[in-house]
Amino acid sequence: MNYFSTRDKSLEFNFKDIFLRGLAPGGGLFLPAEMKKYNQEELNNLSQLNYNELATEIIFNFCSGEIKKEELSSLIQKSYSSFKDKEVVNIKKIGNINLLELYHGPTLAFKDIAMQVIGNMYDHLEVAKDKTVNVVVATSGDTGSAAIAALSNRKNINLFVLHPHNKISNIQRKIMTTIGGPNIYNIAIEGSFDDCQKIVKELFNENSFRSKINMSGVNSINWARIVCQIVYYFYSFFRLKKNNISFSVPTGNFGDIYAGYVAKKMGLPINKLIVATNKNDILQRVINTGEYKPDKVKATITPSMDIQVASNFERLLYYILDESDSKVGSLMNDLSSKSLFNLDKKEIDKIKKDFEAVKVTDEETVSIINKIYKEHQFIIDPHTATGVGAAKSFKNLGEIVVLGTAHPYKFNDTIKKAIGKNLDSPKHLKLNVDKKETFDIIGNSNSEVKNYILGKIQ
Repeated sequence: MNYFSTRDKSLEFNFKDIFLRGLAPGGGLFLPAEMKKYNQEELNNLSQLNYNELATEIIFNFCSGEIKKEELSSLIQKSYSSFKDKEVVNIKKIGNINLLELYHGPTLAFKDIAMQVIGNMYDHLEVAKDKTVNVVVATSGDTGSAAIAALSNRKNINLFVLHPHNKISNIQRKIMTTIGGPNIYNIAIEGSFDDCQKIVKELFNENSFRSKINMSGVNSINWARIVCQIVYYFYSFFRLKKNNISFSVPTGNFGDIYAGYVAKKMGLPINKLIVATNKNDILQRVINTGEYKPDKVKATITPSMDIQVASNFERLLYYILDESDSKVGSLMNDLSSKSLFNLDKKEIDKIKKDFEAVKVTDEETVSIINKIYKEHQFIIDPHTATGVGAAKSFKNLGEIVVLGTAHPYKFNDTIKKAIGKNLDSPKHLKLNVDKKETFDIIGNSNSEVKNYILGKIQ
């Protein structure tokens, strides 16, 4: 399987290359040269598989030629062996809501589903066999802990996690900063997640620095993350056995919902993909008006979505702009030079064929958590609650699956506000909240981050 860049179709990389690089040369994002399209008979066959078998079939489409199918199957079994649910994910009916629970991994968030596979892929592809790999990742709360759980104590791999200082929940931070071996470095940046993400992208685009430290990344801009997330769209669709199914997805960086878009391109007959945002509503604005204009990041009770630059949206743009790398590059240049770009009506209409977008406020989020608890004695996290709120905005989309992206314990302060009581730590979370935290606070600049990394590895 070959890969190219959203900004340069002439590039050719294999899966191992794009796995290690994360970001394409010139700042674009990688896409596969071919996309498997399943016919109805093939979908029927896939529907008979358990989660691990299905993951093997779906993921193999994107790494065939570099990983043998039986090796991939073994890698996936190993990756999910520690999950609380043997089927990795779980579908619950909460009233008229189909809740897809994606938080049964070691750090209680959907990020574990991709990150555990990625951690084992680093070993299997032997990318750190002869030279230490330095993984640099930005997190809005959950990616960091999932990456630490996946990469801690791995040979010849260091992990540098950038999180926005004082802008994630206490439990999110503690899960990151109280686990991990000597190869893990937590960095609190005095800024927003967008600032962290900007620094990571800048470091990837500095060829000399990237080469010098043998840099790799595991943010959702890494195609391997998207590939693993495609699987649960297929799995939940098959388990519901209905024809008219939409998905409501809490999203900030557009990675999780983009995986649903890929599933649809692969032949899964999804009706609509509903983007659920908080008041950092750039995705709602661009989908409904065509204007992509980042604003100042606003702090909310759904911190993992406190994002104004949704990086994976560029992958959707490539298809909306008739697979024109030059048009994508032009819009990205406008974003860089003018701090915005605009889509025309034809392009908005193309997006609206597959997507809807709804903004859910903090007040609405708390009310949704409270209502579900009172009516069903079930507790959802605030991000999942935005997905529920967005889903309830539509009456004619058939069955809607809401992605449950994190365990409510990670947002205990908000849960207490909503239902009046604290939650106990889940048994499968190996966390001592009284353990000393380890992280360093540094300024919001790539030069400070570069110096920090070089100081740790030299």
